[in-house]
Amino acid sequence: MIRLALPEDRDRFRTLQAGDRVLLSGILYTGRDAAHERLLLTLRGGEPLPVDLRGQTIYYVGPCPAPPGFAVGSAGPTTSGRMDFATPDLLRYGLAGMIGKGKRSPEVVAAIRETGAVYFGATGGAGALLAGRIRECRTVAWPDLGTEAIHRLVVEDFPVIVLVDSRGEDLYRSAAARRTP
Repeated sequence: MIRLALPEDRDRFRTLQAGDRVLLSGILYTGRDAAHERLLLTLRGGEPLPVDLRGQTIYYVGPCPAPPGFAVGSAGPTTSGRMDFATPDLLRYGLAGMIGKGKRSPEVVAAIRETGAVYFGATGGAGALLAGRIRECRTVAWPDLGTEAIHRLVVEDFPVIVLVDSRGEDLYRSAAARRTP
């Protein structure tokens, strides 16, 4: 198991390999479909982003409201492919990592390789368990989007697996190749 502090250990992303199991601690930002649409429009409009995502990692999640005593409610990953329309632009802007579930488009994998970013996977269906690793949550941009607003999370030992490494090695593709007779 590899332990990384975010965003401080961003340079270590290039040493990770597809299939590595990682525990992340530090700062994550959230963003789903609606936030990505606004981020892309803001970038393409030449305006500054409401949160500087350079060197940061974004988690594709819309955390549920917090029950008493917790920072968030269930916080499972959403399907990453829904953000593929904006991801290459965000990676070229300086986004360092993404956390979600599912395959990425060839364009996103190429942008990951081009920029040295990493795509991590979190376990779908384990939102309550993942929420237990989130220590703080506060809205930092576009509160009108509700759970799809951009939130700043502080996580501790947040479990992920490298799905696409900075060289473009894709765990989904390599796993499928191993199963092919």
